[in-house]
Amino acid sequence: MELDLLRFVAAFTVMAFHYMAASRSLWDESPVVLFEPVKYLTTLGILGVELFFLISGFVILMSAWGHSLRRFAVSRFARLFPAYWFTVIALYVLYTYTSVEYFRPNLDTVGYVINLTMLQEALGVIPAGGVFWSLWVELKFYFLISIVVIMGVNLRRAMGFMWVWLAAAIFAEWLQNDLVTEIVLPRQAPYFIAGMAFYLIYREGSTVTRWGFVLVGYACSLYVALERIQSRIDLVGIKNFPAPPPAVIAWITVIYVLMAAVALGWLRWVRWRALTTVGALTYPLYLVHQNVSAVLIPEFRESINPWVLAGGTMLASILLSYAVYRLVDRPGQRLLRRLMGRSPMEQRQASVP
Repeated sequence: MELDLLRFVAAFTVMAFHYMAASRSLWDESPVVLFEPVKYLTTLGILGVELFFLISGFVILMSAWGHSLRRFAVSRFARLFPAYWFTVIALYVLYTYTSVEYFRPNLDTVGYVINLTMLQEALGVIPAGGVFWSLWVELKFYFLISIVVIMGVNLRRAMGFMWVWLAAAIFAEWLQNDLVTEIVLPRQAPYFIAGMAFYLIYREGSTVTRWGFVLVGYACSLYVALERIQSRIDLVGIKNFPAPPPAVIAWITVIYVLMAAVALGWLRWVRWRALTTVGALTYPLYLVHQNVSAVLIPEFRESINPWVLAGGTMLASILLSYAVYRLVDRPGQRLLRRLMGRSPMEQRQASVP
């Protein structure tokens, strides 16, 4: 349940970043001016995705442990695609049949169909949603860890995979080859690997080697986070992107400390049952929130106080996400698991009267 809470924190910080720090075009002026008292917090929300990657390393290794490749693939497919398909179709309807212009992708119908595969970036097609880039990163992580799943996940193989991936990521960062970077993910690998190390600590206990992975991941995460933020500052200026290095270091430190607390069991007291639902609606929230703001903020920015409008848009996004979770995501996952969960032989046996 503590991970469900952290998932929501990650999604909320990304939403706060998009609404209150990043989307100048929505407000027709700089959001960091409109929301000046919280500008340092909201700007750092861009790094909420990095918390998602840390959590993903933890959760994906946990879900792969002891499972066959087929079971792992079915689990991931069912988890990712129902809400994603809904979002792509909703974006197609929104940008084809309404006059909404903000965040409109330059896509024809074929482009939206290709987006349904989640492989659009590999096929050279623009993502239909601005946040979809991280899903491609997640998919590549799944492909990489599938190597271990095929052999059977255990402690020795998980550690071996982490050693090889970490070395490859450091080499790829030095090499700066586009193809190698695309495969090895040097800018995201430290988070995934550290998340996996946190799971091993959670499952098997602390060792110097496991905490060593965490510390190296932390150091590499500081490097890539500072580089990422500096590239944004270089683009728009520190005035429009107030995220000084000490604040970035503090953010990365906090998310690592939170994950360490999960791994060590310090947050087991977080047992509010509703957190399961909160965690489940996080994925739809991540997918839809940016385009909800494209509809509401330009429409009401002249008539509603910006703080009220930002809060109302957040609430609308959360309510829509809950509806997507209840009406699309949860039943969709059940249906896909039922359709895909049995092997062909099991399905034939089940059909025999």
